Amino acid sequence: MSRATASRLWHAVLAAIVIASLVAQIALLFEGGVDVNSGDASRPDVATRFVRFFSFFTVESNLLVLAASIALVIDPERDGAWFRIVRLDALLGIAITWIVFALVLSKIVHTEGLAAWINFGFHDASPVLALAGWLLFGPRPRIDARTLALAFVWPVAWIVYTLVRGALVGWYPYPFLDAAALGYAKVLVNVVGVIVLAL
Repeated sequence: MSRATASRLWHAVLAAIVIASLVAQIALLFEGGVDVNSGDASRPDVATRFVRFFSFFTVESNLLVLAASIALVIDPERDGAWFRIVRLDALLGIAITWIVFALVLSKIVHTEGLAAWINFGFHDASPVLALAGWLLFGPRPRIDARTLALAFVWPVAWIVYTLVRGALVGWYPYPFLDAAALGYAKVLVNVVGVIVLAL
C-alpha cells in the first residue's frame, strides 16, 4: 500500500469517527439527551442546546479536524495558505481538547451508553488519530511564523466570544472559564495557561 493510500484511509476513518460522533450527539440533543461535552442533562429549549453545543471548543476543534481530514482524503499532499491554518488549528485545537479533558474535565463529566461512545469519539479517538496521522503521514513542513500567528486568531476569538456571551447569558462551556463563579482574574490565569500549553 502506498503512503498516499494509507494516508487517505487513515483520514477517512478519522472523518467517519468525527461524523458519527457529531450525528449521534445532534440526535441526542434533539431528543433532549445529555451533551457529552459538559455532562449536562438539563433541558433548555432546542435552540439553546444547539448554540451551547457549537460553543464548545471541543466541537469546533473536531469540526476543524473533520475539514482537514476530508481535504487530506481528497489530496494527501494538500497545501495552501488557508489549508495550513486550518490544519494547524485542527491539530492545536484537538491536542488542547485531549489534554484539558484528560486532566480537568474527565473528573467531572460522566457519561454512559451512547453518550460514552460519543465522548470517546470527541475526546479520545479524534485527538489520537489526528495527531498520530500528522506524525505518520504529514504533510510536513507546513508551519511557518505567518501560519502560526494566523492560527491563533480562532482560539483568541473563541475566548472573547465565550467570555462576552457568558457575561450576557450566564452560561460558560467549561467551569475553568466561568467568570461569574471564579472572577475574571482567575479565568485570565486559566486562559494564559491554555495559551502557553498551545504554544
